[in-house]
Amino acid sequence: MNFDEAIEFALSNEIGWSRDNSPPWGIHMEDPAPWNVLLGPVKPRGGVSGVINVGGSTIASFGDIHRPDLTFSVAKTYLALLAGLAVDDGLIPSIDAKLSEHLSGIGFDSGQNRDITWRHLLQQTSEWGGICVGVPDQVDHYRILSFQTGVKRDQAKGDKRSLEHPGTYWEYNDVRINQLSLALLHVFKRNLPDVFSERILDPIGGSRTWSWESYVGAEVEIDGKNLRTVPGGSHWGGGVAISAHDQMLIAELIRSRGFYEGREIISPSWIKLMQQPCEIAPFYGLLTWLNTEQKIFRGIPETSIFAIGAGGAFTWIDNTENLCLVVRWIDPAVARDFFSLVLEGLRT
Repeated sequence: MNFDEAIEFALSNEIGWSRDNSPPWGIHMEDPAPWNVLLGPVKPRGGVSGVINVGGSTIASFGDIHRPDLTFSVAKTYLALLAGLAVDDGLIPSIDAKLSEHLSGIGFDSGQNRDITWRHLLQQTSEWGGICVGVPDQVDHYRILSFQTGVKRDQAKGDKRSLEHPGTYWEYNDVRINQLSLALLHVFKRNLPDVFSERILDPIGGSRTWSWESYVGAEVEIDGKNLRTVPGGSHWGGGVAISAHDQMLIAELIRSRGFYEGREIISPSWIKLMQQPCEIAPFYGLLTWLNTEQKIFRGIPETSIFAIGAGGAFTWIDNTENLCLVVRWIDPAVARDFFSLVLEGLRT
């Protein structure tokens, strides 16, 4: 195995975002006014960094892999892990349970939202309509991500559209993910970063340098306790800041089907479910990207699963190759080329 060419390629293809959060930086600026603003804290970023593991061992790393940086929507996959813990604990009766049946008064009681299930939220098919932490779901209507090749829409992002019945329409929407996070907060009745630390990162040897920040004014009172709901990304600031090293530990937990050093951290059945294709969007699992029919990354194994965030944040897991990869701040336009070079290096 030789990953020198792949690493050199990654280091020479850094994303064009500024390192000090001055424009051009972030994705909130692409939103229609008045939602094109930051609602949570952000921090200066480092340079390209990453880790390549094969068979559970680190074969190569590059850049500062211990620097905690914002990871944007990779955090969605962390919410999926938290949902799995809630299912394991019996706090969620079933992935197909309607939230309106056991969580009233938090945005699932209306006619549009009454039939939404946990599966819908985790597959991005909920069609939830409303305002979560000050931002309406409309902001992400007609949103298309940069790596969704071949997808075209005539409407502009943020144009309002009529909502469909839950489970019948797929749309990548950060507001709905934040609504999922709010629901999980009500299920655990504890701050989600505390649960994630105690149940996921601490048991697998994660550092204490990471953080999961909320928006300003995101306090929620539950059973007399003041808690904070956190976003499933950094679209409007906040979110998870974590090192590439710690992200690799999480990736390995998923690759090992929920086990760490022989101890079950999260049920293997949930990890398997996270990789099950959505019926109407087979390129997506439970807050994971799937390379079904190589729809996301041509030439990369169909067995690959990804956690992907803005800013060139990628976690790539492939059990058939015994491969886990984390890369930060690479230009997303060349991500597929980088992955191809990694495969070449794996087989050298």
